[in-house]
Amino acid sequence: MRAEELWKAYCEKENIDIDTPYSAWGFGDAPDQLADLVLKGIKTATASAYDLYFMEGEEEPLPQPGDYSIILDSKDEAICIIQTTKTTVVPFNEVSEEHAYKEGEGDRSLAYWRAVHEEFFTKEFEETKTEFNGQTRILCEEFQVVHRAIDVN
Repeated sequence: MRAEELWKAYCEKENIDIDTPYSAWGFGDAPDQLADLVLKGIKTATASAYDLYFMEGEEEPLPQPGDYSIILDSKDEAICIIQTTKTTVVPFNEVSEEHAYKEGEGDRSLAYWRAVHEEFFTKEFEETKTEFNGQTRILCEEFQVVHRAIDVN
């Protein structure tokens, strides 16, 4: 299902204005695996590089509580709709154990989160010719699933 189709179905079901803004995206390097964690209720948070939202020519609005996102898989098929519930910005080395756990990846530890995300963010920053380090600001986002494209077994 395409993102637009899922959004239309959700808006009709919940009596929401179809013109309400939303974004559609997949999770980093493992969109299928991470979308599956979202559907299972294990992944209820994500993180992104705060400063990359403001790169010249790449300006994107920062996620805010109440925002909607359609989660896509690796084939750009819509999996579910999430709504942001909380955002905070902290230096990479101050991301909390609680946030790492809510991201639901690996063993859910802060050590695992840091290792995986340091590698991910380093690559992301190399593409922009800027430096990633422990003080790099991270946007920590919490969310809830509000609509699913498919039923989970």
